[in-house]
Amino acid sequence: MIGVLGADVLGLELWQVLLVLLAGFWAGTINSVIGSGTLVTFPTLVAVGFPPVTAQISNAMGLVAAGFSGVFGYRRELKESGAVLPVLTVASLLGGVLGAFLLILLPAEVFGVAAPVLIVVALAFVVLQPRLQVWVRRRSAAREDGVVDVPARPSRPVSPVLWVLVFLAGVYGGYFVAAQGVLLMGILGVFLVGGTLVHANAIKTWLSLVVNLVAATSYLLFAFDRIDWTAVLLIAASSMVGGLVGARIGRRISPTVLRIVIVVVGLAGLVSMVLRLVDGG
Repeated sequence: MIGVLGADVLGLELWQVLLVLLAGFWAGTINSVIGSGTLVTFPTLVAVGFPPVTAQISNAMGLVAAGFSGVFGYRRELKESGAVLPVLTVASLLGGVLGAFLLILLPAEVFGVAAPVLIVVALAFVVLQPRLQVWVRRRSAAREDGVVDVPARPSRPVSPVLWVLVFLAGVYGGYFVAAQGVLLMGILGVFLVGGTLVHANAIKTWLSLVVNLVAATSYLLFAFDRIDWTAVLLIAASSMVGGLVGARIGRRISPTVLRIVIVVVGLAGLVSMVLRLVDGG
């Protein structure tokens, strides 16, 4: 029965179904710990034969499920961040719309060339994340020690610089998704006034979900023929489970190990895409 389901109903071999399910679960887990789960699922979908644009669109839609579980986990911190959430949500919303339309309107060949470059950029974010976190923590410690004078209730909690950077992160996320959370965490950690790193992580999780929802809606309306529902359902089911158990797993597995897995899988996907470009496919 499982073999028939894998080969006939889903249009994939059983090993491909299992590989995509594993990638989705791992992505949901990673997103709960350090982000960048797309760097596992996107190369996996490409590796099992999905065209890059189809893989990107289907992957982004599937990972919406993991975003909901993450937001649920941070519901208290999000409630406490009510002063900044609406303004930053608008920035992510507009950026996500622009990024999604760029993916839909530009020729598939453009994404085929841009995706390897974006994977390199995303991997750089993942590799540099520990240094970025140290920088963010030092700035947060400086605030707590009184070195940086920040009012408890600032009149303008969202500066124009923060708004523009979140908007640009939304454009990036709407177009490519991968490492969007890492990018947002760096931006919020440096430019968000008040709150803790936990609040920054909660806001990051919410904004990432907003961009993914915007992108998914755009794909449904304007790129329905490019969606592969097999990939969407497999990623959605497994990533939601991964997101729910990610916190527990994340406490036991070294972030360094997770980061190495992301880099290895990302490099494998990069090599696969470069070979496709060289072969003209």
